[in-house]
Amino acid sequence: MTVGILGTKLGMTQIFDEAGRSVPITVVQAGPCPITQIKTPQTDGYTAIQVAYGEVREKNLSRPERGHLNKSQTPPMRHLREFRLEDASAYQLGQTITVDIFSPGQLVDVHGTSIGRGFAGYQKRHNFKRGPMAHGSKNHRLPGSTGAGTTPGRVFPGKRMAGRMGNAAVTIRKLQVVRVDAERNLILIKGALPGKPGALVSITPAKVVGRK
Repeated sequence: MTVGILGTKLGMTQIFDEAGRSVPITVVQAGPCPITQIKTPQTDGYTAIQVAYGEVREKNLSRPERGHLNKSQTPPMRHLREFRLEDASAYQLGQTITVDIFSPGQLVDVHGTSIGRGFAGYQKRHNFKRGPMAHGSKNHRLPGSTGAGTTPGRVFPGKRMAGRMGNAAVTIRKLQVVRVDAERNLILIKGALPGKPGALVSITPAKVVGRK
């Protein structure tokens, strides 16, 4: 994994490219994210850097949280996230990560929490087909069989059924950076991102998988 940045999803809009085509984008207020901890194999068993985001009032943090941030001279911040690295020698405690690490045209992976939909049925949650809508039908939106009775005599774990939908960790991969505004700490990403406006998202350079 490489170093990323934390940000707040502001919402969606559109811009027009040089050919006059509409491009749907999501605007993210990203960073600045100070480095609050550098982990090494000698101290923690692996290499990573921890960054903070989202300033809050000091009273909203616990005493251990405030003490942890004071070690890097970081103001009170709500969110902490770490990024694993192979080598962290290029980073220093208290260093600030900004949107300058990204450039237009770059591919990124965006991680966030999807919008919660509450309790949802089979059609909405799993795109099941409904039954016949004729007057004699008694199977309009029912699930159908959930398994055999005698053998195995139970419902297997993971069976697609009605239940809570959304509010889950989601990663959308290989989205394109359209524009970077370093002065206002904004990054414009093509397409939709998980979560509602105001949701926390993590942006990292897209993973490149080599072909054998």
